[in-house]
Amino acid sequence: RRRAELEELAALLEAEGGRAVALAGDVRDEAVAEAAVAAAESRYGGLDIAFNNAGMTGDAMPLHQVPPAQWRATLDTNLGSAFLGARHQIPALLRRGGGSLIFTSTFVGYSAGIAGMGAYAASKAGLIGLTQAIAAEYGAHGIRANALLPGGTDTPMGRASVNTPEARRYVENLHALKRLAAPAEIARSALYLASDASSFTTGTALLVDGGVSIHRG
Repeated sequence: RRRAELEELAALLEAEGGRAVALAGDVRDEAVAEAAVAAAESRYGGLDIAFNNAGMTGDAMPLHQVPPAQWRATLDTNLGSAFLGARHQIPALLRRGGGSLIFTSTFVGYSAGIAGMGAYAASKAGLIGLTQAIAAEYGAHGIRANALLPGGTDTPMGRASVNTPEARRYVENLHALKRLAAPAEIARSALYLASDASSFTTGTALLVDGGVSIHRG
């Protein structure tokens, strides 16, 4: 939704010798998903890779206190937008003879339950089910679908949730590596799923979580 930041990033990529086009919009709007695919096809001649990475945590609170509007907003942003994206991305990938679909899930609701995050956990767990269904349904057509499951990552959204030095130290200590991920570390795993290096990988939930899923002390 942040047009200025998107255009700044596109300009940076162009300056580094890449090619980029920025399209701002709300991922909950199907017209945005359709426009993004159309932009890729018109600018680059087709779609080979799609990374559905948008997400929100929502306000942490006990489930019985979650307003239905917040529940719907979280599900629509995290899971509904992925469906809308895939609904338009899959036909474009089929026109190319296959490609790679990536969804950002999380370890929350997969390998760990965290109090106060019911809507977030439900939406992100749903992404894994969606990933597996797409992998099974379109694998014969050359489309791979995988979910990326990051641990704690040092992003603006993450810093908004872990907003004191004490909270950060606590979250860092949950990970076996005793730190949060840099965004570039998660990006490298996304690049693996996007590339031919993962050509025989589909339907998987790839943990990139610094050991938070296995750490108990």
